[in-house]
Amino acid sequence: MVASGISEEMKPESVSLHPLGAAAAPEQPELLCIFGTGDLGRSLGLRLLQSGYSVVYGSRRPHRCGPLPQGAQVMSHAAAAQSASLIFICVHREHYEFLETMAPHLEGKVLVDLSNNLKKGMYPEANAAYLQRLVPGAAVVKGLNTLSAWALQNGLLAGKQVYLCGNSAGAKQTVAEMATKLGLTVLDRGSLSAARELEDFPLQLFPEWRLPLRVAIGLTAFFFFYLLIRDVIYTYVEQRKDISFRIMVSLANKVFPIVSLIMLSLCYLPGVIAAFLQLYRGTKYRRFPDWLDRWMLCRKQMGLVALGFAFLHAIYTFIIPIRYAVRHKLISLVVDEMKNNKTTPFYFNNTEAWATDSFYVLGILGFFLYVLLGLTSLPSVGGSLSWREFSFIQSKLGHLTLSICTTHGYIYGWNKFLRPATYKWYTPPGYMLCLVVPSVVLVLKVLLLLPCVDRTLTRIRQGWERTQPREEMGEIKATNL
Repeated sequence: MVASGISEEMKPESVSLHPLGAAAAPEQPELLCIFGTGDLGRSLGLRLLQSGYSVVYGSRRPHRCGPLPQGAQVMSHAAAAQSASLIFICVHREHYEFLETMAPHLEGKVLVDLSNNLKKGMYPEANAAYLQRLVPGAAVVKGLNTLSAWALQNGLLAGKQVYLCGNSAGAKQTVAEMATKLGLTVLDRGSLSAARELEDFPLQLFPEWRLPLRVAIGLTAFFFFYLLIRDVIYTYVEQRKDISFRIMVSLANKVFPIVSLIMLSLCYLPGVIAAFLQLYRGTKYRRFPDWLDRWMLCRKQMGLVALGFAFLHAIYTFIIPIRYAVRHKLISLVVDEMKNNKTTPFYFNNTEAWATDSFYVLGILGFFLYVLLGLTSLPSVGGSLSWREFSFIQSKLGHLTLSICTTHGYIYGWNKFLRPATYKWYTPPGYMLCLVVPSVVLVLKVLLLLPCVDRTLTRIRQGWERTQPREEMGEIKATNL
């Protein structure tokens, strides 16, 4: 009786056991369906297979649809729709008509619309809204349309943000779980009425590059006309010499390094401003102003634009010896000496030799570090580095690059700052103006590296606050009362 009572009590909590050496039945992977066997459909299927899903393609020509990822199945649209509950629509809007005839097979399914248009306002309603009208019994979710076939194939999805919208919260949750498994970060934009906004996102032309490009174009235009007035127009007015031929190479080769150095310093100036702002506030839990936040988000693009101008400066410098004006000047000097039967005395200046060699060496080292910073900012390279390695290169080596390039500029004009002839029409030369911003950044950075300042800033970034929040102060006062 006791044994039987024990066995009856144990039955509800008993578990099924397998013999030793016999494994449990493997769990079947979830089956997902894709309509469309183009580049996007194939790339998405490959990524889903790599993430542990089973994939079935729906095609109007199942036997002639081209190469598909290994392990995927292909069926007719109707058969594929019946086999899965989550269906990705990877076809153009012009071919949506066949979905209306398949409405009975799509009843209760979740349809993910990945389509995009060629331009804004191309159709009176969003593609996802049109799809929902064709198949009213299905739950349409607009999303993943910002992913390209190239990004899916190469696996560059970690941390990438995608947007979803739809009228069914359950359908959006299903799609969000799948996207998270692919390594994506999901942002819910609400109901299907936001579909047109999501469809316009891929049509934006370099949204993260607009501010850096505007700053670069503005600086280029300003310094071009500034140097045009100082170098070309001044010479023509004061000396009656036409040196307009210098605009193409000489003038441009002055503008490029100036803009490059200022853009590089603008990459590190917002970080310095943010540090002083945290020191002033005594906390890291208050958000930065919108302008500073936007500035910090486009530092990578600013650095790459600066690298582009540095490349132009290097290329223009290499072609200086082969220019016609330079060759003509050298030949004229030789011919003049031969005609007058004299040689110009040339004395070796040790100081000038040191300055020239230092100028070139710092330029080469600065350009090398420039390229290193640009390479590590690429996702394929930066993704292989640890956070400490990436931070060391972008922060420590970045400030070293700025210091070397700034010193390169100072050596260029080391013996020209006090010459009255340098200030044509009482205006400073371009290289003198371009040294203002990087010098300010380096001085502020040195102040932040002082032990007393750096210690306080480190504590703040670790969560310490100089003053207690108002809520806690109120609680303490109430407790004391």
